[in-house]
Amino acid sequence: MTILGPFGYLLWRKVKGLSDQSLGVLLDRFKSGEIGKETVIRHLQDLSYEDLGFAKIDHNRPVRQGFPEVIYCASKTTEQVREIFARLAGRSDKVLATRARQEMGEAVKEVVKEAEYHEMARLITLGWKPTARDALGEVAVISAGTSDMAVAEEAAVTAEVMGSSVTRIYDVGVAGLHRLLGEMHRFKDARVVVVVAGMEGALASVVGGLIDKPVIAVPTSVGYGAAFGGLAALLGMLNSCASGVSVVNIDNGFGAGYSAHLIARQK
Repeated sequence: MTILGPFGYLLWRKVKGLSDQSLGVLLDRFKSGEIGKETVIRHLQDLSYEDLGFAKIDHNRPVRQGFPEVIYCASKTTEQVREIFARLAGRSDKVLATRARQEMGEAVKEVVKEAEYHEMARLITLGWKPTARDALGEVAVISAGTSDMAVAEEAAVTAEVMGSSVTRIYDVGVAGLHRLLGEMHRFKDARVVVVVAGMEGALASVVGGLIDKPVIAVPTSVGYGAAFGGLAALLGMLNSCASGVSVVNIDNGFGAGYSAHLIARQK
């Protein structure tokens, strides 16, 4: 640190991180003939970000955080999403885009054939490996009702594309508690549990009081007038009397799935 100075040290860490992760993949692709020398040089010159004019793509994020920059598609044009996704796919075998419309998914598949569009979750993924339906995964995603499944799927697919195996348990809300108790054997050994619920959001407290694992609560905008678009569930979850319950924003399945994976991968 004394010899390099703070900025030299940060540069050394960046190059070391690149060599540990991304550089190996880059050199393997060069060795196989998939990419040429010019492409390798351009990638090495562009360690920080790539400026597209309308977006600055953070290609260094896998080095810092272990996963590429995620595309938030809302308010972007279909052309912008397609371009950003294609540029990220050129550098990584995993890409994730959230809040994507059907036409965005179709446009992306035109340039990245292996990409998949998840209609319910509104996600576009590259490198997604689905978990077997009856799996006992590291991450469990539980929804109170069928109406909460879109947000639950956003959480589940996010965790899967990042590398976690996921157990899905849907429609086990507090109106019929025996349904939840009948499924406990499928999630009590998960490393982290994501609970997705609208209405009054009570399911997160119930699950939090039954297990010794961290619970990530996701309030949804499902509910009648006094639910206030998810505000009632949010406040209920924030005021949970169960220990170990953390709360993300309304309908933020992506944030819950991302955090769940980070927790699950800790040894």
